[in-house]
Amino acid sequence: MTITLNNRNETFPEYDQLTIQQLLEVKNFSYKMLLVRINDTTVKREDYDTTVIKDGDKVAVIHLMTGG
Repeated sequence: MTITLNNRNETFPEYDQLTIQQLLEVKNFSYKMLLVRINDTTVKREDYDTTVIKDGDKVAVIHLMTGG
């Protein structure tokens, strides 16, 4: 499976599809405040376990930061 992740092509030959949660684990995204978009559609955090990323999808994982 090949996707565009944060504007870079990424290949996952061992997967035909991934859930968002699986992708976050495989890529070691461990930040608590993440925003995930698939093909320009924002996905709710509670849907990470059930939302499937397919071959050719454009995925953005954005780390939100706070401060003052």
